[in-house]
Amino acid sequence: MLVVDAQVHIWGSGPPTNPAHRQVTVYSKDELLQEMDAAGVDAAVIHPPGWDPNSNELAVEAARQHPNRLAILGNFPLDRPESRALVDGWKQRPGMLGLRFALLQPHQQTWWTDGTMDWLWPAAERAGLPVALLAAQFLPIVGQVAERHPELKLIIDHLGRAGAVKDAAAFANLSELLALAKYPNVAIKATGAPSYSSEPYPYQNIQTYLHQIYDAFGPERMFWGTDITRMPCSWRQCVTLFTEELPWLSEPDKELIMGRALCTWLDWQIPATRTASA
Repeated sequence: MLVVDAQVHIWGSGPPTNPAHRQVTVYSKDELLQEMDAAGVDAAVIHPPGWDPNSNELAVEAARQHPNRLAILGNFPLDRPESRALVDGWKQRPGMLGLRFALLQPHQQTWWTDGTMDWLWPAAERAGLPVALLAAQFLPIVGQVAERHPELKLIIDHLGRAGAVKDAAAFANLSELLALAKYPNVAIKATGAPSYSSEPYPYQNIQTYLHQIYDAFGPERMFWGTDITRMPCSWRQCVTLFTEELPWLSEPDKELIMGRALCTWLDWQIPATRTASA
């Protein structure tokens, strides 16, 4: 089974501003790959974090050196006019398969509705760039974008959950997420699942929510992953939560959810076999 993590971070400019992540100055591609090997993770998609201004370049170099193991959903400042010129050539950079925007700063929260992001959707659709979004508070807007731009592939981060909440409270807006499944151009990243439960592994109290998301989106639009640097468990347990603890997933389902579906969505051509140094 090909195991591809849909979201990881690397950085090199000081500890994360988000206290949920490991408070280390550097988390390098070499550390990432070492942990991936130990957990049986074949490949991963790097999301350059906002707290490191050089994170896009770090990711590009990592993907250049390890093209069969690391790819990128990068970012640029949406409010700067010069960013618009980057879209058409974005995939020419090593490892770049699409875009991802978290928009966590207070001033960025209005961008969803004040027109700042409006140019992005048609531009990304034209360029064939999938866009991942941290959109827990803006799921209905994602639906509007999906309907207006049917050729634009959209990915909802972290099961559509907001940060800093757990258990039933974390899934309070689940109906809004499930409503997006009707759009064939919307997929869901099942990343960070352990962080939304206050229970120990295997996080039984959130499994029913995972099942509902699976029922709505299906295995071809549900992508396993971790956001490992803020997980309360080991990387291996993040893997086995899906491969061993969800009995309603068939073996073909697991093949898709654990990596194949993501690679198809992002058009990432990972060889069927590879060496650890690839």
